[in-house]
Amino acid sequence: MSILVDKDSRIIVQGITGSEGSFHATQCHEYGGNVVGGVTPGKGGETALDAGLPVFDSCHEARQGTGANVSLIFVPAPFAADAVMEAAAAGIELIACITEGIPVRDMLRATAFVKKNGARLIGPNCPGLLTPDEAKVGIMPGHIATKGSVGVISKSGTLTYEAAHQLAAAGLGQSTCIGIGGDPIIGTDMSELLALFEADDDTEAMLMIGEIGGQMEIHAAEYVRDHARKPVFGFIAGRTAPPGRRMGHAGAIISGADESAAAKMKVLRACGVHVAESPAEIGAMIADHLG
Repeated sequence: MSILVDKDSRIIVQGITGSEGSFHATQCHEYGGNVVGGVTPGKGGETALDAGLPVFDSCHEARQGTGANVSLIFVPAPFAADAVMEAAAAGIELIACITEGIPVRDMLRATAFVKKNGARLIGPNCPGLLTPDEAKVGIMPGHIATKGSVGVISKSGTLTYEAAHQLAAAGLGQSTCIGIGGDPIIGTDMSELLALFEADDDTEAMLMIGEIGGQMEIHAAEYVRDHARKPVFGFIAGRTAPPGRRMGHAGAIISGADESAAAKMKVLRACGVHVAESPAEIGAMIADHLG
Protein backbone atom coordinates (compact mmCIF):
# COMPACT_ATOMS: atom_id res chain seq x y z
CA MET A 1 0.00 0.00 0.00
CA SER A 2 0.92 3.68 0.14
CA ILE A 3 -0.46 6.95 1.42
CA LEU A 4 -2.03 9.86 -0.47
CA VAL A 5 -1.15 8.80 -4.04
CA ASP A 6 -1.18 5.48 -5.90
CA LYS A 7 -1.80 3.98 -9.34
CA ASP A 8 -5.44 5.07 -9.21
CA SER A 9 -4.67 8.76 -8.63
CA ARG A 10 -5.93 11.08 -11.38
CA ILE A 11 -3.68 14.11 -11.62
CA ILE A 12 -4.17 17.48 -13.27
CA VAL A 13 -1.36 20.01 -13.59
CA GLN A 14 -2.09 23.69 -13.03
CA GLY A 15 0.28 25.57 -15.30
CA ILE A 16 0.71 22.62 -17.67
CA THR A 17 1.48 24.81 -20.70
CA GLY A 18 4.37 26.65 -19.03
CA SER A 19 7.95 25.44 -19.43
CA GLU A 20 8.27 23.95 -15.93
CA GLY A 21 4.74 22.61 -15.85
CA SER A 22 5.08 20.97 -19.25
CA PHE A 23 8.44 19.40 -18.45
CA HIS A 24 7.47 17.94 -15.10
CA ALA A 25 3.98 16.95 -16.22
CA THR A 26 5.66 14.87 -18.92
CA GLN A 27 7.92 13.21 -16.34
CA CYS A 28 4.97 12.44 -14.05
CA HIS A 29 2.86 11.08 -16.90
CA GLU A 30 5.67 8.87 -18.18
CA TYR A 31 6.32 7.54 -14.68
CA GLY A 32 2.85 6.30 -13.87
CA GLY A 33 0.47 7.43 -16.58
CA ASN A 34 -1.58 9.20 -13.94
CA VAL A 35 -1.69 12.72 -15.43
CA VAL A 36 -5.09 13.17 -17.08
CA GLY A 37 -5.10 16.85 -18.02
CA GLY A 38 -4.09 20.37 -17.13
CA VAL A 39 -5.27 23.89 -16.42
CA THR A 40 -4.17 27.14 -18.03
CA PRO A 41 -6.71 29.99 -18.07
CA GLY A 42 -7.40 31.11 -21.63
CA LYS A 43 -6.11 27.91 -23.21
CA GLY A 44 -9.11 25.68 -22.60
CA GLY A 45 -9.79 23.33 -25.50
CA GLU A 46 -6.12 22.97 -26.41
CA THR A 47 -4.00 19.89 -25.72
CA ALA A 48 -0.69 19.50 -23.92
CA LEU A 49 2.29 17.13 -23.96
CA ASP A 50 2.95 14.51 -26.61
CA ALA A 51 0.13 12.51 -25.04
CA GLY A 52 -2.36 15.16 -26.18
CA LEU A 53 -3.84 15.70 -22.73
CA PRO A 54 -6.79 18.10 -22.53
CA VAL A 55 -6.24 21.62 -21.22
CA PHE A 56 -9.03 23.39 -19.31
CA ASP A 57 -9.60 26.99 -18.31
CA SER A 58 -10.33 26.16 -14.67
CA CYS A 59 -9.89 23.42 -12.07
CA HIS A 60 -13.65 23.02 -11.86
CA GLU A 61 -13.82 22.22 -15.58
CA ALA A 62 -10.79 19.93 -15.33
CA ARG A 63 -12.30 17.97 -12.45
CA GLN A 64 -15.61 17.66 -14.25
CA GLY A 65 -13.93 16.60 -17.48
CA THR A 66 -11.37 14.14 -16.10
CA GLY A 67 -12.50 13.02 -12.64
CA ALA A 68 -9.21 14.33 -11.23
CA ASN A 69 -8.62 14.03 -7.49
CA VAL A 70 -5.03 15.38 -7.36
CA SER A 71 -3.63 18.70 -8.55
CA LEU A 72 0.03 19.51 -9.11
CA ILE A 73 0.75 23.24 -9.18
CA PHE A 74 3.43 24.99 -11.26
CA VAL A 75 2.09 28.54 -11.09
CA PRO A 76 4.21 31.69 -10.51
CA ALA A 77 4.41 32.80 -6.88
CA PRO A 78 2.11 35.87 -7.16
CA PHE A 79 -0.75 33.62 -8.33
CA ALA A 80 0.06 30.31 -6.67
CA ALA A 81 -2.03 30.75 -3.51
CA ASP A 82 -5.07 31.52 -5.66
CA ALA A 83 -4.33 28.38 -7.69
CA VAL A 84 -4.26 26.33 -4.47
CA MET A 85 -7.62 27.76 -3.40
CA GLU A 86 -9.10 27.21 -6.85
CA ALA A 87 -8.17 23.52 -6.68
CA ALA A 88 -9.67 23.16 -3.20
CA ALA A 89 -12.86 24.94 -4.26
CA ALA A 90 -13.19 22.56 -7.21
CA GLY A 91 -13.23 19.55 -4.89
CA ILE A 92 -9.68 18.34 -5.56
CA GLU A 93 -8.74 16.13 -2.60
CA LEU A 94 -4.93 16.40 -2.69
CA ILE A 95 -2.98 19.48 -3.83
CA ALA A 96 0.80 19.55 -4.25
CA CYS A 97 2.24 23.03 -4.74
CA ILE A 98 5.84 23.10 -6.01
CA THR A 99 6.06 26.91 -6.31
CA GLU A 100 8.55 28.70 -4.08
CA GLY A 101 8.55 32.30 -2.90
CA ILE A 102 4.83 32.55 -2.10
CA PRO A 103 4.20 35.37 0.42
CA VAL A 104 3.42 34.15 3.94
CA ARG A 105 0.23 36.22 4.07
CA ASP A 106 -1.02 34.48 0.91
CA MET A 107 -0.30 31.04 2.36
CA LEU A 108 -2.06 31.83 5.65
CA ARG A 109 -5.19 32.54 3.63
CA ALA A 110 -4.73 29.55 1.32
CA THR A 111 -4.07 26.95 4.03
CA ALA A 112 -7.15 28.06 5.98
CA PHE A 113 -9.24 27.80 2.80
CA VAL A 114 -7.88 24.34 1.97
CA LYS A 115 -8.70 23.07 5.44
CA LYS A 116 -12.20 24.58 5.35
CA ASN A 117 -12.87 22.79 2.06
CA GLY A 118 -11.67 19.39 3.32
CA ALA A 119 -8.68 19.14 0.98
CA ARG A 120 -5.05 18.35 1.81
CA LEU A 121 -2.12 20.51 0.70
CA ILE A 122 1.49 19.34 0.36
CA GLY A 123 3.93 22.24 0.17
CA PRO A 124 4.44 24.88 -1.06
CA ASN A 125 8.11 25.08 -2.02
CA CYS A 126 8.43 21.31 -2.03
CA PRO A 127 9.36 18.44 -4.37
CA GLY A 128 5.96 16.77 -4.02
CA LEU A 129 5.19 13.08 -3.54
CA LEU A 130 6.28 9.77 -5.01
CA THR A 131 4.85 6.31 -4.51
CA PRO A 132 7.39 4.01 -6.19
CA ASP A 133 6.14 2.20 -9.30
CA GLU A 134 2.70 3.82 -8.95
CA ALA A 135 2.52 7.60 -9.05
CA LYS A 136 4.77 10.65 -9.14
CA VAL A 137 3.32 14.05 -8.21
CA GLY A 138 6.06 16.64 -8.37
CA ILE A 139 9.73 16.87 -9.26
CA MET A 140 11.30 13.92 -7.42
CA PRO A 141 13.48 11.80 -9.74
CA GLY A 142 11.53 8.57 -10.01
CA HIS A 143 14.49 6.31 -10.70
CA ILE A 144 16.00 6.75 -7.23
CA ALA A 145 13.05 5.21 -5.39
CA THR A 146 12.16 1.54 -5.03
CA LYS A 147 8.97 0.01 -3.77
CA GLY A 148 9.11 -1.06 -0.15
CA SER A 149 7.94 -0.43 3.38
CA VAL A 150 9.71 2.70 4.71
CA GLY A 151 7.64 5.88 4.68
CA VAL A 152 9.73 9.02 4.09
CA ILE A 153 8.81 12.55 5.23
CA SER A 154 11.25 15.39 4.60
CA LYS A 155 11.56 19.15 4.66
CA SER A 156 14.51 18.92 2.27
CA GLY A 157 14.10 17.86 -1.33
CA THR A 158 17.72 16.86 -1.87
CA LEU A 159 17.87 14.92 1.40
CA THR A 160 14.70 13.11 0.35
CA TYR A 161 16.53 11.95 -2.76
CA GLU A 162 19.63 11.02 -0.78
CA ALA A 163 17.62 9.02 1.77
CA ALA A 164 15.72 7.15 -0.94
CA HIS A 165 19.00 6.31 -2.68
CA GLN A 166 20.59 5.06 0.53
CA LEU A 167 17.54 2.97 1.43
CA ALA A 168 17.53 1.38 -2.01
CA ALA A 169 21.26 0.63 -1.75
CA ALA A 170 20.60 -1.04 1.60
CA GLY A 171 17.89 -3.23 0.07
CA LEU A 172 15.04 -1.23 1.57
CA GLY A 173 12.31 0.42 -0.48
CA GLN A 174 9.82 3.14 0.28
CA SER A 175 6.03 3.03 0.59
CA THR A 176 5.66 6.74 -0.20
CA CYS A 177 8.18 9.62 -0.21
CA ILE A 178 6.80 13.06 0.70
CA GLY A 179 8.64 16.37 0.55
CA ILE A 180 6.63 18.74 2.74
CA GLY A 181 8.60 21.93 2.05
CA GLY A 182 10.53 24.24 4.33
CA ASP A 183 8.46 27.44 4.27
CA PRO A 184 7.12 28.94 7.52
CA ILE A 185 3.55 28.06 6.48
CA ILE A 186 2.91 24.67 4.86
CA GLY A 187 -0.17 22.60 4.30
CA THR A 188 0.62 19.26 5.94
CA ASP A 189 3.07 18.71 8.78
CA MET A 190 5.12 15.74 9.94
CA SER A 191 2.74 14.63 12.68
CA GLU A 192 -0.16 14.33 10.23
CA LEU A 193 1.91 12.23 7.86
CA LEU A 194 3.31 10.05 10.63
CA ALA A 195 -0.28 9.23 11.59
CA LEU A 196 -1.09 8.25 7.99
CA PHE A 197 1.97 6.02 7.76
CA GLU A 198 1.19 4.54 11.17
CA ALA A 199 -2.24 3.52 9.85
CA ASP A 200 -0.84 2.05 6.60
CA ASP A 201 -0.55 -1.73 6.94
CA ASP A 202 2.32 -1.99 4.46
CA THR A 203 4.50 0.74 5.99
CA GLU A 204 6.76 -0.92 8.55
CA ALA A 205 8.97 2.04 9.52
CA MET A 206 9.10 5.81 9.09
CA LEU A 207 11.88 8.30 8.39
CA MET A 208 11.49 12.00 9.16
CA ILE A 209 14.09 14.48 7.93
CA GLY A 210 13.84 17.88 9.57
CA GLU A 211 15.96 20.97 9.97
CA ILE A 212 16.60 23.90 12.28
CA GLY A 213 13.84 26.41 13.01
CA GLY A 214 10.28 26.04 14.18
CA GLN A 215 8.57 23.50 16.40
CA MET A 216 7.33 20.93 13.87
CA GLU A 217 9.94 18.29 14.66
CA ILE A 218 9.27 18.70 18.39
CA HIS A 219 5.56 18.10 17.86
CA ALA A 220 6.33 15.13 15.63
CA ALA A 221 8.56 13.65 18.32
CA GLU A 222 5.75 14.02 20.83
CA TYR A 223 3.43 12.21 18.41
CA VAL A 224 5.95 9.37 18.17
CA ARG A 225 6.24 9.18 21.95
CA ASP A 226 2.47 9.07 22.47
CA HIS A 227 1.15 7.17 19.45
CA ALA A 228 3.72 5.48 17.22
CA ARG A 229 4.03 1.70 17.41
CA LYS A 230 6.30 1.39 14.39
CA PRO A 231 10.00 2.33 14.49
CA VAL A 232 10.70 5.94 13.57
CA PHE A 233 14.06 7.26 12.36
CA GLY A 234 15.19 10.84 12.01
CA PHE A 235 17.80 13.34 10.94
CA ILE A 236 17.99 17.09 11.60
CA ALA A 237 19.88 19.25 9.11
CA GLY A 238 21.66 22.48 10.07
CA ARG A 239 23.93 21.57 12.97
CA THR A 240 26.44 24.28 12.04
CA ALA A 241 23.89 27.05 11.41
CA PRO A 242 24.43 30.20 13.50
CA PRO A 243 21.39 31.52 15.45
CA GLY A 244 19.43 34.27 13.70
CA ARG A 245 20.56 33.46 10.17
CA ARG A 246 18.24 31.79 7.65
CA MET A 247 19.77 28.68 6.11
CA GLY A 248 18.28 27.52 2.81
CA HIS A 249 14.56 27.41 3.49
CA ALA A 250 12.54 30.40 4.63
CA GLY A 251 11.59 28.54 7.80
CA ALA A 252 15.13 27.39 8.60
CA ILE A 253 16.11 30.03 11.13
CA ILE A 254 16.82 29.44 14.81
CA SER A 255 14.69 31.82 16.87
CA GLY A 256 14.69 29.90 20.15
CA ALA A 257 16.96 27.66 22.20
CA ASP A 258 14.95 24.53 21.38
CA GLU A 259 15.04 25.13 17.60
CA SER A 260 18.68 24.22 17.01
CA ALA A 261 19.64 20.91 15.44
CA ALA A 262 21.23 19.65 18.66
CA ALA A 263 18.16 20.53 20.74
CA LYS A 264 15.79 18.86 18.32
CA MET A 265 17.94 15.74 18.10
CA LYS A 266 17.90 15.51 21.89
CA VAL A 267 14.10 15.72 22.00
CA LEU A 268 13.70 13.17 19.20
CA ARG A 269 15.91 10.68 21.00
CA ALA A 270 14.06 11.25 24.28
CA CYS A 271 10.79 10.45 22.50
CA GLY A 272 12.05 7.19 21.04
CA VAL A 273 13.20 8.28 17.58
CA HIS A 274 16.43 6.71 16.26
CA VAL A 275 18.50 9.71 15.14
CA ALA A 276 21.37 9.75 12.65
CA GLU A 277 24.31 12.07 13.35
CA SER A 278 25.04 12.53 9.64
CA PRO A 279 22.92 12.23 6.47
CA ALA A 280 25.43 9.65 5.25
CA GLU A 281 24.33 7.32 8.07
CA ILE A 282 20.59 7.29 7.34
CA GLY A 283 20.39 4.17 5.17
CA ALA A 284 22.77 2.08 7.27
CA MET A 285 21.03 3.10 10.50
CA ILE A 286 17.62 2.00 9.27
CA ALA A 287 18.98 -1.20 7.73
CA ASP A 288 20.70 -2.11 11.00
CA HIS A 289 17.55 -1.62 13.04
CA LEU A 290 15.25 -3.42 10.62
CA GLY A 291 17.64 -6.31 10.09
